Amino acid sequence: MPRHIAIVMDGNRRWARQRRLPAIAGHRAGVETIRKTLRAARERGVEYLTLYSFSTENWSRDPEEVTGLMGLLEETIRRETDSLVRDDVRLEVIGRLDELSPALQRSIAGAVKATAKCARGVMTLAFNYGGRAEIVDAVRRIVGDGVAPDAVDEAAIASRLYAPDHPDPDLLIRTGGELRVSNFLLWEVAYAEMWATPVLWPDFSVSDLDDALGSYAKRERRFGR
Repeated sequence: MPRHIAIVMDGNRRWARQRRLPAIAGHRAGVETIRKTLRAARERGVEYLTLYSFSTENWSRDPEEVTGLMGLLEETIRRETDSLVRDDVRLEVIGRLDELSPALQRSIAGAVKATAKCARGVMTLAFNYGGRAEIVDAVRRIVGDGVAPDAVDEAAIASRLYAPDHPDPDLLIRTGGELRVSNFLLWEVAYAEMWATPVLWPDFSVSDLDDALGSYAKRERRFGR
């Protein structure tokens, strides 16, 4: 069983278009999928679940959709925090959060603080996140810390990533039929097993999760050896 699963939740907008609905309807449906996937992952012994929610590139989308996504995140955090506490799941949010509105930053900080002592699992939302941006920010921290060039190694970089306490993902799942990592956890997924499905994220089911876990269980992980 993988200790850490990362998911590129692709297909919300296509799901909405197929139903002639606005894009935000697909994102709302995707939130419901997050809820059941988190619960199922915990029941199967997965400790960490990291979800790609909004990339640094997504700002170029239609302004109405972007505004809707910001509102949906704030609404979801307010609604789900108590549930996370009851389920003993810690929430973390990674990315360039300082670029978000002050109100959204406060909502995120409040939810993270409320769940800080939860110990039965970790759900991490990658929001305003980019893998390259994360590495750039880690390098900036190294420079700011005055680390000598010959002291820069993998450990120095890894310790300055957004979630240095997380183990690297064991399994990377991508929905929506695409076969790319899309700038997601570029450093961390170096040796992750990958599993892709054409199923759009709002339609991703517990049986789909089990298919991914079944595929993972059959693989021999070599880590380059």
